[in-house]
Amino acid sequence: MASSHATVLFLILTFHLGTVFSGMEVMEGLISRLHAPRASPSVQEAAARGVLARLLPTHSFSFDFKIISKDICGGSSCFWINNVKTSSKNGPEIMIKGTTAVEISSGLHWYLKYWCGAHISWDKTGGIQTASVPKPGSLPHVEDKGVLVQRPVPWNYYQNVVTSSYSFVWWDWERWEKEIDWMALQGINLPLAFTGQESIWQKVFQNLNISKEDLDDFFGGPAFLAWARMGNLHAWGGPLSQSWLDQQLALQKRILSRIVELGMTPVLPSFSGNVPAALKKIFPSANITRLGDWNTVNGDLRWCCTYLLDPSDPLFIEIGEAFILQQLKEYGDVTDIYSCDTFNENTPPTNDPTYISLLGAAVYKAMSKGDKDAVWLMQALLHSVPFGKMIVLDLFADVKPIWETSSQFYGTPYVWCLLHNFGGNIEMYGLLDSVSSGPIDARVSQNSTMVGVGMCMEGIEQNPVVYELMSEMAFRSERVQVVEWLKSYSHRRYGRAVHQSDAAWKILYKTIYNCTDGIADHNKDFIVQFPDFDPSLKSHSNSSKEGQLQNLSIRDSTRRFSFREMSSDLPQPHLWYSTKEVIHALQLLIEAGNDLAGSTTYRYDLVDLTRQVLSKYANQVYLDALTAFRQNNANALTHQSRKFVELIKDIETLLASDDNFLLGTWLQSAKKLATSQSETRQYEWNARTQVTMWFDTTNTNQSKLHDYANKFWSGLLESYYLPRASSYFSHLLTSLRENQSFQMEKWRREWISYSNKWQAGSELYPVKAQGNALEISKALFQKYFG
Repeated sequence: MASSHATVLFLILTFHLGTVFSGMEVMEGLISRLHAPRASPSVQEAAARGVLARLLPTHSFSFDFKIISKDICGGSSCFWINNVKTSSKNGPEIMIKGTTAVEISSGLHWYLKYWCGAHISWDKTGGIQTASVPKPGSLPHVEDKGVLVQRPVPWNYYQNVVTSSYSFVWWDWERWEKEIDWMALQGINLPLAFTGQESIWQKVFQNLNISKEDLDDFFGGPAFLAWARMGNLHAWGGPLSQSWLDQQLALQKRILSRIVELGMTPVLPSFSGNVPAALKKIFPSANITRLGDWNTVNGDLRWCCTYLLDPSDPLFIEIGEAFILQQLKEYGDVTDIYSCDTFNENTPPTNDPTYISLLGAAVYKAMSKGDKDAVWLMQALLHSVPFGKMIVLDLFADVKPIWETSSQFYGTPYVWCLLHNFGGNIEMYGLLDSVSSGPIDARVSQNSTMVGVGMCMEGIEQNPVVYELMSEMAFRSERVQVVEWLKSYSHRRYGRAVHQSDAAWKILYKTIYNCTDGIADHNKDFIVQFPDFDPSLKSHSNSSKEGQLQNLSIRDSTRRFSFREMSSDLPQPHLWYSTKEVIHALQLLIEAGNDLAGSTTYRYDLVDLTRQVLSKYANQVYLDALTAFRQNNANALTHQSRKFVELIKDIETLLASDDNFLLGTWLQSAKKLATSQSETRQYEWNARTQVTMWFDTTNTNQSKLHDYANKFWSGLLESYYLPRASSYFSHLLTSLRENQSFQMEKWRREWISYSNKWQAGSELYPVKAQGNALEISKALFQKYFG
């Protein structure tokens, strides 16, 4: 659905290999030029010291930092860790040198991990573990010659174009500062920087006499900006107040200032051709096309069918250039890299390759008129963009790498990317073997044009083990031995070695984190993505099955990669591992609690794994309930439906015991940005709607995207998922007792009405955890598996 996520790179190739210049020469020229604009060494060293002070304020004077040239690193970007030989009692003990402040920060992280046993993850995945770091004056020495680590490829890319909506939407500067520190420590040097672009567009379009009221119909609401930017929708969740526009522009300036100080290269947006409807009135002769519907229930023109300016129209270059120049005016000369994808899940007005070629040429011409050194970072390979002016994202390389089947993108530099997450769903999932070997295999392959690694998840703050390993691949020149790495990871994450947790992670590596079926894991557990399904209709053909599962099939049809066919006419969630083995891993992790009960990182993992085990068990209970319905067994249906509802209640209690699984914090962060009562109501509606119904409904038709951004959050289970399941099973039982077919439309009408009221609600939810996670997990394990 809803993102850059599913683009398995649409390749348009009218390509003559004889015209390809040396890929190596192109890459070297590209990299040297893009590395040119940097903050001064003193500014970068100060920025790195700021990262240290916020991470380990007790050790602010224990480290010395210095920017060095690439020549010292053999021509590559690197960090170099050395002992300080003349250290005084209160002076620096460790010197970390790096080619930028990002490399220095990465070197600091590397030292803290592998010499001090520390761990750094997002706050919402357990946070940091630095209790193992020795006190100042007692830091461990590295070997005498020092530790030199070079980047095997220059770039470490970060973000998906929809991460800004699924994860960043309600962030203030305090939260952004933490994220930028995390990025620096992980070695990220090429992040998307999309915040605040609506303010830039406002200024560009107002110069074309388009009013604020006209733009109200163009921009989406705060939680849906990513899809309005891509031309998938307009006005949904809006309008944007002037205070929002001003606030976000000011925030973007702080973000850019900090990432430039750290030596990162931001990726800014550019003009894709999507324009407000009002442009047709102001320029009646302009060649503007209305695009087709994107996932509304019935083609509602209030939200669907956005407008695209034809690339042959002179206005295209004019608007695109004006946008680049306005960014330069607001932000200064901070980058030469721009991102743009016109048909991100939209269908082009024509399939004529000439049109696509013209569009690519126009997009790049507009970029280059505003910035003569512009480079286009994109998800599709277009032959109409000058060679050496494009970097391609191999977006889903962790599962479906394109570089293998495209002759290294026909000589075009590309970034090997991990996609991994959809909709910000909370599910333990991954393929660690692919992460540990895929970037290495791509880089050392014959005629490789790989210039970076990247993380392109739709939502962050989940599966910290996957992102820690992926971040390390920016500095790994050889495959990682995952078993040994995981053992070290467990010790660092929990602050000590415990054999039960080591054993648990060994099982998780071979099960949950070994998804080799090629299926993109969008969480479809029935608690959080309840099927819009009539079990009284048994399918006898593919067409009838499609009728029963209309919402499921419609959602999946928007993807550019395929899911495995259902094995029966009942809905089947994704399951790729032995649940029996994972239950044993949970038992081991619970036993480790005797030694780790005080660890916040342990608590997060324990709650997450318990949730995972129980939610997979609930899937089977749901299917058992439907089977009972089909067998006209009212007693069995009552039993199984009560068990399903009880599981929701128990998981709700579990999630409430950890601060990182609370609906209340999401809603609080949304309301915190409001400057008026009307904004408070609007932002809360946006926040509630995104994680539930997502898009528009009718009285009897749920949104085609309902539950796409589902979350296992306390508060959401109790107030939303629980009433839905209870209502559905109640209707099923009534139809059995009255010897009727299931009243699907009646249930939909009732549920949609409830959802609409919930989305518009303002009831408060806890923002602090309640209960003892370890004791709750023990009790639930005994209850269901003892």
